[in-house]
Amino acid sequence: MILRNSPPSFVVNRDRLIRTLEHLGSIGEIPNGGVCRLAYSPEDIAARKLVQQWMREAGMRVQIDSAGNIIGRYDGENPQASALATGSHLDTVPTGGRYDGALGILAGLEMVRVLQENQVRLHRPVEVIVFTDEEGTMIGSKAMSGSLVNDSGYYRRPDGTDIQTCLRRVGGDWDTIYQAKRSPQALAAFVELHVEQGPILESMGQSIGVVEGIVGQRRYQIIIEGQANHAGTTPMYLRVDALVTAAKIVLAVQDIGNSPGQQVATVGQLNVFPNAVNVIPGRVEMSLDIRDLSNRHLEALMEQLRLQLEEIANTTQSKIYLNPCLHNEPALAEPYIQQIIAQVCDELQLTYTHLPSRASHDAQELARITDMGMIFVPSAAGVSHAVTEYTTPEDCVNGAQVLLETFFKLGLAE
Repeated sequence: MILRNSPPSFVVNRDRLIRTLEHLGSIGEIPNGGVCRLAYSPEDIAARKLVQQWMREAGMRVQIDSAGNIIGRYDGENPQASALATGSHLDTVPTGGRYDGALGILAGLEMVRVLQENQVRLHRPVEVIVFTDEEGTMIGSKAMSGSLVNDSGYYRRPDGTDIQTCLRRVGGDWDTIYQAKRSPQALAAFVELHVEQGPILESMGQSIGVVEGIVGQRRYQIIIEGQANHAGTTPMYLRVDALVTAAKIVLAVQDIGNSPGQQVATVGQLNVFPNAVNVIPGRVEMSLDIRDLSNRHLEALMEQLRLQLEEIANTTQSKIYLNPCLHNEPALAEPYIQQIIAQVCDELQLTYTHLPSRASHDAQELARITDMGMIFVPSAAGVSHAVTEYTTPEDCVNGAQVLLETFFKLGLAE
């Protein structure tokens, strides 16, 4: 990676960035300051229209692809060159915050505004992308990367609305959705700015997170079959209690999560049958979620857990079944993009650390077709997907400035 020269020194407009965050946060605002802007809802559509207006005012050409993704394009000196892209999502969880997704889009918009008002164009075009339904199905980024599930029923909304109806609301079309796929030649790199959604940066007193990659994720359903029986008349030594077995599995998962490495492992769901106060549980269904940046480490951990499940089944006389439900591959950030982000932080005298993302992002899908990087800024108390989600104005501005200068350096790179 060779830089021809240093980028010019431009500064994001702090007040303008914070005003746009506040304005956007008012669309779908709920009590206590949170935001409910579900994908395809009237609030989502209103936010999308506003962002498109802002894009056009910043000199961008705006199009909506067949997956409903909004693509704002600011031409470079060579309009035919592959683009440098950034972006995120506007949709939220039912009781979400103002920063998850929104900061990444508005920081990209602010970057283009700075370029426009200084009459500057990078060698490559710059794209700011609003991805469709990140919080639900990630249909927008999956369509763009070519990893879409070829089944419209898979994308049916929880309220029963079909995906064609939803996509039409935002300018997309299920019948032609495969046209949304981008070729690797179309994008030179994708860098997403996002709030951390975790406590690491704040606990370490760091301003910026240089993301090493987005973890792979495995989800399983674990089924335990014991023997239901009367809770009063069955002696303890004759019981095959499925819930006791489940408790041993929960502790085994906890031990795996605490073993050497950066993995996390969670049992978050437990269904007990027959779930009666005077009946020994005869069946338990439980979830397992395990995440790490290394596929090899994930496989080793799962093999370790399988051996423990066999041992638990033998000692409790239960039957244990492990059924896979989800398999997401890790997406590694390109080392040269990490290096540029770190270099920018050094130049801006911002403290930083390298860390993985343990939550999914649209960048995870874009990594399938282009070089990917991510920039994190702190989340107060590590809170996200909640009305109390908060990132300080200073951290928002720092993230936007790092994004801007990262794009300058990527634009100068050969």
